[in-house]
Amino acid sequence: MSKAQDARLREIMASFVRHMHEFAREVRLTEDEFEFGVDFLNRIGQATNDAHNEGILFSDSIGFSTLVCLLNNGGHGATETAAALLGPFWRMHSPVTQNGGSIVRSETPGAALFIECRITDPDGVPLAGVEVDVWQASPVGLYENQDPMQTDMNLRGKFTSDTDGRIWFRSVKPAGYPVPTDGPVGDLLRAQMRHPYRPAHLHFLCFKPGFKTLITQVFVDDDEHLESDVVFGVTRHLVGDFRQGTGTPPADDVTGPWFKLNYTFVMEEGEAKLPIPPIR
Repeated sequence: MSKAQDARLREIMASFVRHMHEFAREVRLTEDEFEFGVDFLNRIGQATNDAHNEGILFSDSIGFSTLVCLLNNGGHGATETAAALLGPFWRMHSPVTQNGGSIVRSETPGAALFIECRITDPDGVPLAGVEVDVWQASPVGLYENQDPMQTDMNLRGKFTSDTDGRIWFRSVKPAGYPVPTDGPVGDLLRAQMRHPYRPAHLHFLCFKPGFKTLITQVFVDDDEHLESDVVFGVTRHLVGDFRQGTGTPPADDVTGPWFKLNYTFVMEEGEAKLPIPPIR
């Protein structure tokens, strides 16, 4: 690496090669095992397409994505909200939705959920004009791009915080779901005797110039897989308070149980940039 002009490239690649060689020595890697590993990497690439990113899923499933996320977020005292994984299902250009609107865009059975979020800086000052991208799986555990029964962009929306730093909208209470297991990551999980489930959650991406883009998730507090999330994404800060509503529902068409969620996000000062979408 001595001739590489990029200093950071030299640092990363020199360390990577050193650790890879040490790894092979430590486990005394056989030639058959080496070939198996290369084939596994090739299969990850072959399983990736416009609607699915197996590489991200593999990184998630070994806890590497969460480690990188934790190493790069939560500074400057903004520990009330921890960043979390982007996940493999974020899409650009979610429908712009007014506060008070709904992200349920096709028939989606499930308990109604009314969400109110507040976005502040580390000192608790409300942040107006934050673009908040929201996406989630349906109560059957599928994102809209996985499920032909859902219309395009169902359970996705983009909101803008008001002068009090608030957004509010309607959805349905999400359910936990298994990550895709029909590729090499599924083979790995079966070999490890691990379940493939993620606890129920909503995704949020908060964007405002002058502040570091906050990518996070809020988990349903009664989910059975909070302690064993297959992608190691749950922290205490990310468990929401999903309370069953009482009295008159916020909307006239609500029948049966309904829920509400109030949550506060904290954004740190920094560079505002959007990630590369894992799917198109």
